[in-house]
Amino acid sequence: MSLVSIIMPFYKKEPYIEDSIKSILNQSYQNFEIILINDDVDNNDFIKKISKLDARIILIQNNKNLGAGLSRNKGIAVANGEFIAFCDCDDLWKKNKLELQLNFMKQLNLRFSFTSYEIIDENNNYSSLRKAHNDIDFDKLRNSCDIGLSTVILKKDIFDNYNHQFTSLKTKEDYVLWMKLALEGIKMKGLDETLTSWRKNKNSLSSSIIQKLIDGYRVYRVHLGYGILKSLFYLIVLSINFILKK
Repeated sequence: MSLVSIIMPFYKKEPYIEDSIKSILNQSYQNFEIILINDDVDNNDFIKKISKLDARIILIQNNKNLGAGLSRNKGIAVANGEFIAFCDCDDLWKKNKLELQLNFMKQLNLRFSFTSYEIIDENNNYSSLRKAHNDIDFDKLRNSCDIGLSTVILKKDIFDNYNHQFTSLKTKEDYVLWMKLALEGIKMKGLDETLTSWRKNKNSLSSSIIQKLIDGYRVYRVHLGYGILKSLFYLIVLSINFILKK
């Protein structure tokens, strides 16, 4: 059985992290390690207690706040698994997520996969559904970010390339990486099974419209190297597609 390394950066999500970790510990597929990166430098005692829930939890303590993207890079660097999975510490996995998704990847010889996911609120109430597209390429991704981070599993050897890292953006740091991989021709295939619950938290950075617009512009202007007008054009396209998904 292949070992899966699950990367979880933690920052001010105390009410949710234990449930998130338990949703992983209860998986039908049990050959995994959880790499928990504490990015909340003033909250060491709490996260140390959480890390003792299971012997497979590896705790990394940041000396200063790095943000989710750079924290994930630190976790990936020490990962032992053949596969890397991501779960933000307020999201939840369905019991058979790892089992179904790994079988899907091995049957189709995939290096990157993602799944459908449901959106829930702070009280676990269902809000809406995001269905996974069968195939996503760079052109599709550039217009709409349709890959949920906590649904992704990929082969660890993808990160042997130093350019394949998360950026320091406050939001959309995963979006940049997915587009880099798509540009290089890595096949991205979606499994249309709802295996993850993504929590929409009104206080989170991912819910900040202004921050999303700033980072969205930087995706095109800085990371793709587009000019100002071209960057603004694709930011508008991205924003329209986001609104249409609501």
